[in-house]
Amino acid sequence: MKSKLKRIVMWICSIFFFLSALVYSSSLTGLFMAALGLFLLPISFVQNFIKRFIKAKSLRIFVAIILFIIAIALVPPSTSISTQEPSSGETGSPVSNPNETPAHSSISTPNDTPAPSAPSTPAPTPEPTPEPTPESTSKPANSTFAIHFIDVGQADAALILCDGKAMLIDGGNAADSNLMYTYLKKQGITRLDYVIGTHAHEDHIGGIAGALNYATAGKVYCPVTSYDTKAFQNFVKAAQNRGCSITVPKVGESFSLGSANCKILAVNTESDPNNTSIVLRITYGSTSFLFTGDAEREVEQVLLDKGATLKSTVLKVGHHGSATSTSYPFLREVAPAYAVISVGKDNTYGHPTEGTLSRLRDAETKTFRTDMQGDIICTSNGKTVSFAVSRNKDADVFGGIGPNSTQSQTPAPAPEATPAPQGQDYVLNTSSKKFHYPTCYSAKKISDKNRQDYTGTREELLTKGYSPCGNCDP
Repeated sequence: MKSKLKRIVMWICSIFFFLSALVYSSSLTGLFMAALGLFLLPISFVQNFIKRFIKAKSLRIFVAIILFIIAIALVPPSTSISTQEPSSGETGSPVSNPNETPAHSSISTPNDTPAPSAPSTPAPTPEPTPEPTPESTSKPANSTFAIHFIDVGQADAALILCDGKAMLIDGGNAADSNLMYTYLKKQGITRLDYVIGTHAHEDHIGGIAGALNYATAGKVYCPVTSYDTKAFQNFVKAAQNRGCSITVPKVGESFSLGSANCKILAVNTESDPNNTSIVLRITYGSTSFLFTGDAEREVEQVLLDKGATLKSTVLKVGHHGSATSTSYPFLREVAPAYAVISVGKDNTYGHPTEGTLSRLRDAETKTFRTDMQGDIICTSNGKTVSFAVSRNKDADVFGGIGPNSTQSQTPAPAPEATPAPQGQDYVLNTSSKKFHYPTCYSAKKISDKNRQDYTGTREELLTKGYSPCGNCDP
């Protein structure tokens, strides 16, 4: 009876240590557990083999104990890891924006000509950016990022450039096709890695055909693949001519544009065309940018309810500043330091509405408007953003909504140790004797040994033997 009980205990112990060896199979612990399990295995030929080498019973017990102690000592300690989900956005007061007005170039571009040409890219002046968004993506050295909010009147168009890659979000009305063609040509953009028509309305997809007549395309996104308008049919045809079909993205889908990350937050939320809008958030370093198309309060509430990460440095204001978008709860969650409204001058819709402007002002969000300031260029170094406009840099974008506009005041210039150089900022190529605007695509390709920053007048450079770049036409 005693012998039988001993065999049962040995079997239990042996099986236990073999199972433990499987758990720790990739470590020394597993090796010693397996050895101990084999040492205790109550099979006659195994025990006889052990007894041949270890004759004394007391020594066999001692060996078993040593194996057990070593195996237990080698068991790795359990580690408690606390994980915390990143906040989807702070719900307190939006970040307060500084009142400094950036320096801009004033270059006027009329929008009522049949084939308007894009303005020369102005040189941005950095502004302080408040606290960065919670998440941060890495960016390589010599990386560049810019968003061109193109003035297409009562419509939407934005060109995003990062590390030599390009994405177009909307393209204005069909009448803006020539403008889109010319703008891409002036920027030297011959390939659009991504094209996004946020929804099927003409004021968003109408001019994309013009852009695709100049540039090739990688992938074309839209919330629908068919829509019964001539503008949409031209959009589909232009994409097909570039070898692309319309793809409907999925919520949560992410893709990279250079070192920037783009994530789809919403698409086809409701049947109303405005609320089918693709909502896209772009992160670059610690800065972020939210595009909402014409999404209205219903979509904003859906995003809030599901806890989407909305907090962004820059908000492209939804639906041209309509009263149906940019609700207080949504604006509190996004907490943008800056906002851009793409809207037409004296439009029949009354955009942007007084209510939307009032909410942006109350949130102390520095706001830019294409109807007042033309093309708006936003650049980021991954930590801070800067803005430049093509005209009317001191516009009071909140004019007419009350006496408390914090943005109608132009702050006194900061004192400088030496007088600021007079004239325009340029980048010189000392080898080719060309001069460029600092944000020109060609200027970014100049090697360090041939690059020279210069502040002065165009006439001075012509006198020195330099000629203007054919792309940015400074």
